[in-house]
Amino acid sequence: MDQYNGSQIVVLEGLEAVRKRPGMYIGSTGPRGLHHLIWEILDNGIDEHLAGHCSQIDITLKKDGGIEIRDYGRGIPVDLHPTKKIPAVRVVYTTLHAGGKFGNSIYKVSGGLHGVGASVVNALSKKMIVEIRRDGKIYRDEYADGGHPTVELINGLLPVVGKCNKSDTGTTVTFYPDDTIFETVEFKSDVLQKKLKEIAFLNKNLLIVFNDEIEGIRKEYIEEYGIKSFVSYLTRDMNTLHDEPIYLEGKSGDIEIEIAFQYTDNYSEQINSYCNRINVVDGGTLVTGFKTGLTRVMNQYARELNVLKEKDENFDGKDIRNGLVSIVSIKHPDPQFEGQTKTKLGNTDAKSAVEDVFSLEAQLWFDKNVEVLRTILDNSMKSFNARKASDKARTAVLKQLNDVDTRSKLASCSSRKAEECELYIVEGDSAGGTVKTARNRKTQAVLPLRGKILNVEKATLEKILLNNEIKTMIAAFGCGIGDEFDISKLRYDKIIILTDADVDGAHISTLLLTFFYRFMPELIMNGNIYRGMPPLYRVEYEMPGKGKNKKKSEYIYNDFELEKFRKQNYKILNIQRYKGLGEMDAHQLWETTLDPETRTLAKITINDTVEADEITTTLMSSNVPPRRTFIIEEAKYAKLDV
Repeated sequence: MDQYNGSQIVVLEGLEAVRKRPGMYIGSTGPRGLHHLIWEILDNGIDEHLAGHCSQIDITLKKDGGIEIRDYGRGIPVDLHPTKKIPAVRVVYTTLHAGGKFGNSIYKVSGGLHGVGASVVNALSKKMIVEIRRDGKIYRDEYADGGHPTVELINGLLPVVGKCNKSDTGTTVTFYPDDTIFETVEFKSDVLQKKLKEIAFLNKNLLIVFNDEIEGIRKEYIEEYGIKSFVSYLTRDMNTLHDEPIYLEGKSGDIEIEIAFQYTDNYSEQINSYCNRINVVDGGTLVTGFKTGLTRVMNQYARELNVLKEKDENFDGKDIRNGLVSIVSIKHPDPQFEGQTKTKLGNTDAKSAVEDVFSLEAQLWFDKNVEVLRTILDNSMKSFNARKASDKARTAVLKQLNDVDTRSKLASCSSRKAEECELYIVEGDSAGGTVKTARNRKTQAVLPLRGKILNVEKATLEKILLNNEIKTMIAAFGCGIGDEFDISKLRYDKIIILTDADVDGAHISTLLLTFFYRFMPELIMNGNIYRGMPPLYRVEYEMPGKGKNKKKSEYIYNDFELEKFRKQNYKILNIQRYKGLGEMDAHQLWETTLDPETRTLAKITINDTVEADEITTTLMSSNVPPRRTFIIEEAKYAKLDV
C-alpha cells in the first residue's frame, strides 16, 4: 500500500460557480439537495471503510442545526500540497476536482470519484469545521460564507490544536448549510435514519452511530450479512416463495460483485442496483448483465429439468423476473456515471462481469438447492402462461388503440411538435371543462378522467389493459405499453397530473403515479411526468398606509404560506379556499396553474429506487397491516387539513 500523504491529493482544476448554480452539483436546493450534502461527506468516510481503514462512522444531528460526521479512518493529509503550497486538507475542501481518488493507489474503489463533494458542501455552507487526527496530533481548519478559510496558517501549515493517541485517527466534519441558498436548512431525522440503514446494508460490518440531539435519539446500524439482510428487509411484509434470499458473490478482473435475490408472489419485479454503494437509480450496464445472466441460466435449467418442452419457446426475461426482489451491488475501480448525481452506470465491462459471475455462481448454488430452483421455475411457468393470455389481450388492445375514441374525452392541442406540447390529466368533467376553457389551445391538451383509475398494483396486465381510462391514456400518449413501449413516439413533452387538493385528488394522483411507475417508468426517468400545483387560497387584503389601490389579492399555495402571510402587517378582508379546480374561473386557473410564465410544476423524480418500491408496495398492495403501520408511523410528519 502506498503511503497516504499530500502528494496523493491530485488537483484537476471556484467555489463561486457552485454557489451560483448549486443544482448542477447537488440536483436541487430543496430537501433532497440539502440531505445530499450529508451523503457527500459521508461518502468520504465510507471510502475509508472500503479501503480497509475505517470500521465506524458517527453522525450527529446537532441542536444548533448543524451536522457532524466523524470517521475513524486515516485522517485527510495535512502536509503541504506539492503544487498548491497549502495544507492538503485545505485543497480538498476549497478546490473542485481535488482528492485522493483519481489515482488507484490509495482508493481501489470509491463512490466520490468526481472530487467535488467536500468542496461543494463547503461552498454551500455558511460555516464548516474540519478536524483531523493523525500521528498523535489534532489539526483544525474552519471556513465561513461559502468556503473562505478563517484559520491562519503557520509556515503554510495548519496549527496543532491538541494531542491524541496515535491510534486515534480520522476526520470530523461539521457544517451548517447556507439558508440563503437552500429552501430549508432543517434536516429530517427520519430521512437520515432510513438512509443510514441502507448504507449499513451495503457496507457489511461497518458500524454507523446516529445521534439526534434534537429528539434525544441514538441508534446504531451494523449488518453482518450485508445485502442478503437487505433483501430480507425489503421482503419482510411480502409472501416469499422460498425461505431465505439467495446470495452470490464473485470477482471478474478488478470488479467485485455481490447479488442477493428472493422471489415473492407479487406481480412486479424490483431490481435495486448499486455501484461503489451509490444507488444508480436508472440502472445501466450492471442491471443488464444481471438480467441477461438470470434469463440464460433459468432457461438452461428449465430445459434440463424438462419444465420447458422441446416445442416450447424460452421464458421471456419478464417471466423469470416476475415477483423478483433483488440487490445488485458492484465495486468498480473506474465507474462511469452520468453526472454528479450518479443515476446510471455506463461501463460496458460491468455488464460482462456481472453476467459471468452470476452465471457461474448461480449454477453452483442451484445445483445444491434444486427444490428452490424448481419453485422459481414453477413461478416462471405461471408467469409464462399468464403472459401468453395477457399478450393476447395486449395485442387486441394495441390494435384497438387507433380506434379508441379519445375525441369525446381528449381535448387535443393544435401543435404537433411534441417538444412544445403538454397534456393535463384532470379529475372529472367539471375541472376538465374549466381547464379546457383556460388553456392555450395550441400547446396544451386536456384529458379528464371519469372516476378513479384501476389500482394496477393489485391487477394483472390483462385486467389493466381492459380498463377504459388506462386505454384512453395509452392511446393519448402514443408511445404504447410493455414491450411495444417507445418513448420516442410520445406526443407530449410534459404529462401533468392536475387534481384537487383533497383526499380524493391525492388518491387519484397516487393511482396514476403507480401506473406510470410500474408500466411506463421511462416517462418518470425521462422527466416527462409532473404534478400541477394549483393554489389552495386566494386572499384579499388591504395594504397599510394611505392612498389608492390599497386593496390587493394574492394566491396562497399551502397552509404554511397562509400562516406566514397572516403574520404580515396586512388587513385581511377575505380568504377564499378552493376546494376544487372547478371553483376557479378560467382567468384564475390560467394565471396560477397553466401559464408557463407564472405557474409552479413539481417534476416527479425517483431518487431512491428502494424507497420508491417499498412505499408503492406498502400503500397500494392488498396487504393491509403494513399499510396501517406505515400510515400510523408517518402521520406525525403530516399536516392535516381539518
